[in-house]
Amino acid sequence: MDSIPIGFRQIDYVIAVAETGSTAAAARLVNVSQPSVSLAVARLEETLGQPLFRRAAGQGMTPTAFGRRKLVEFRSLRSQMRALLAADDGSGALPPVLELGVFSTLGPLYVPALIRAFRARLPGVRLRLHEADLETLHDWLEAGRIDLALVYDFGRSGDVELLPLVDVPPYALVAGDHPLATRGSVDLKTLLADPLILVNLPQSRDYFLSVIQSRGLVADIALETGSTEMLRSMVASGLGVGLLATELPYRTTYDGGEVAHLALEDPVPAHRVALARPARLPGTWVARAFEEVATGMFPGLAKPA
Repeated sequence: MDSIPIGFRQIDYVIAVAETGSTAAAARLVNVSQPSVSLAVARLEETLGQPLFRRAAGQGMTPTAFGRRKLVEFRSLRSQMRALLAADDGSGALPPVLELGVFSTLGPLYVPALIRAFRARLPGVRLRLHEADLETLHDWLEAGRIDLALVYDFGRSGDVELLPLVDVPPYALVAGDHPLATRGSVDLKTLLADPLILVNLPQSRDYFLSVIQSRGLVADIALETGSTEMLRSMVASGLGVGLLATELPYRTTYDGGEVAHLALEDPVPAHRVALARPARLPGTWVARAFEEVATGMFPGLAKPA
């Protein structure tokens, strides 16, 4: 039987180089010597017959096109091996890990309950959270850095599949003492008589602007922020009105102000919350278990794969 020329430890070294951009930084990350990392990269490139990284003075090491493809496979292999080595007998074997990506504005509303239900089902599984914007989460999924991601479905697919969970209608926010605050709903034209405050995360901002433009309206954008809570506080302070999709059960802001939520009277398409997964990689049993937990919590749209 032919021996395997490289082990999982060396694959970890190569992945660390991709994540840090140099053998020196990778060595610090995995707590080994730099020559050990350099040797692992060289041996793997020799075995595969092609370079995994480009070396450029002053620019570090970046994966080649071939290297990017192989890194996806290495990360998937590492995830599969963690699951394979997971033991249910208390023997101390490596516990399985779920790498879960989360769109930053969705996390506080949905993730704690999902984690609680998941741990009740699989208490021995470790879960690591990775919060980012939608573009970054899709890139991480395609690269195999994360197993699943809780996202909004804004139509981007690529090498990602989406498991729909729940549809959430967008709504308007005004200050608690705003003349519109006592109304249960508002049309966009009336709302946009005031300056607009937007969340400027990629795709979220574009979504709301496209809705406004499709109605033949123009928004006076007063401020933009990457934080839902910052937007709510600025609206409560009378700096403008807001548009959000993440429905929050409270009306008090961080600084003690108040906001009112108003339904939009315009026919605005709902935001769809979904679990995204790599299309080209087989999911681990841990990822499939998390999907089943999520579909159980959101039975309206979700259908288990």
